[in-house]
Amino acid sequence: MSDTALLAPWTERFLDRLRYERRLSKHTIQAYQRDIACLDQYLTTQQVSQLKHIDEFHIRGFIAWRHRQGLQSKSLQRQLAAVRSFFNFLVREAILGYNPAQGVRPPKAPRKLPKTLDVDQTGKLLEITGDEPLQVRDRAIMELFYSSGLRLSELTGLDLPDIDLHEGIVQVTGKGNKTRRVPVGRKAIEALQQWLKVRPTFLHDAQTALFTNQRGQRISPRTIQKRLHDLAIQQGLDIHVHPHMLRHSFASHMLESSGDLRAIQELLGHADISTTQIYTHLDFQHLAKVYDAAHPRAKKKQPA
Repeated sequence: MSDTALLAPWTERFLDRLRYERRLSKHTIQAYQRDIACLDQYLTTQQVSQLKHIDEFHIRGFIAWRHRQGLQSKSLQRQLAAVRSFFNFLVREAILGYNPAQGVRPPKAPRKLPKTLDVDQTGKLLEITGDEPLQVRDRAIMELFYSSGLRLSELTGLDLPDIDLHEGIVQVTGKGNKTRRVPVGRKAIEALQQWLKVRPTFLHDAQTALFTNQRGQRISPRTIQKRLHDLAIQQGLDIHVHPHMLRHSFASHMLESSGDLRAIQELLGHADISTTQIYTHLDFQHLAKVYDAAHPRAKKKQPA
């Protein structure tokens, strides 16, 4: 029995559908062909001689076999998608009654730990001196980033009414257009107060954006990325620093100090606690107390 004896009679018809109906590229079609041939090889080793005998356990075994051969999660996902598509074709053609790959999932990829700055590195990064308008603006941006653990899109989307320096709160519109209120630490409040004094020098027309460029337009994410990258180099940090690293650092430092994972979930605006389980609503006053007690740049000055 050849390696492709079982699936070969239908493989070319399937590839023709990809080629002429879905108009997939030659490279993609070749990838599908390799994936199906690989499955055929495995089925041969399992002595499967009829299509109707293929079940979910064979597909699971195939994925486990490929995993043992060294395929990583992303490659297994792609290969399983090809196999699932092939069996869907066989079901549509009434060759099979069900798709044995439909309920099979590949092993999850191990989640990479986010890179963070330690407290000393963060403090060094945020030592932005100078009174030039750009320096004042950048200091306010970076302090607010780290102070409140914002996403880049959340920060660039802030308008003047979103910030309440008297109450020390910023209202953020996050993913899914959901809003949340997040405390703002003392250092960030001071930096924002300075920025609001010089902000009018950047404006040429009515602009509601909290942070603007020198042309008076809302600052772009790319500008902040570049400014942060350049700042890290200037401050002598020998690692690549990007905006989300400040958000990761915020979460890491808060967790180290407070141990309150649910509070941090709320502050970050995560929908479930697996990206910090089920979305939990916490009393805002509790969040503020956790924040004030734990955040390195929010703690109140001790009296002399």
